[in-house]
Amino acid sequence: MVFVSVIASAQDSVNIKRIIYFQNDLNKKFISEETSPLLEKDLSTFESLDFFEINTAMCIKAKFVRTPYETPFIMKTSTESESVYVKFGEAHFQINKTPYILNIYQNQELKTQPEFEDYLFLPFTDLSNGITTYFGGRYIDLKIPEGNSILIDFNTAYNPNCAYNERYSCPLPPKENHLDLEILAGVKINEKHPVDN
Repeated sequence: MVFVSVIASAQDSVNIKRIIYFQNDLNKKFISEETSPLLEKDLSTFESLDFFEINTAMCIKAKFVRTPYETPFIMKTSTESESVYVKFGEAHFQINKTPYILNIYQNQELKTQPEFEDYLFLPFTDLSNGITTYFGGRYIDLKIPEGNSILIDFNTAYNPNCAYNERYSCPLPPKENHLDLEILAGVKINEKHPVDN
């Protein structure tokens, strides 16, 4: 039992370091004029995004099921803009012994760029939207896994840029990716911005 506990603690430590890196990296993006989605008036007072407390139980090793031969489709966005995606696979997992499936997508334009050739996109909604998280749902960035498992870390769930600035066009999570529970991990709602209210 002691050996198992030590291993679990070591894995938690790895996850916590990775999540803190994610949070710091995201804050750097928001504080920089070149990469921040914030309006100028909000950028001048920005200090940090509001994150839920890190919860390593929300670092979930999901079963990855590849779904080849899917037909590309246009994912709706917050504007008239259109983005073409294909369903790349499915993440099968459990939270509190309840099974869930989330679809994972690949942007057909981005995949032609070398830096995004292994990039996958996981947009989702949950019961926290409009209460403690952005009403339009959140995103998780992923990479194509080498095997049949994939890490879904809800601590790295973040808001789309249109949560901070309406000039952005953001993909809307398909209804198939709604989770019928609260995901209290990742980035919280930005209460200082009227788009969130």
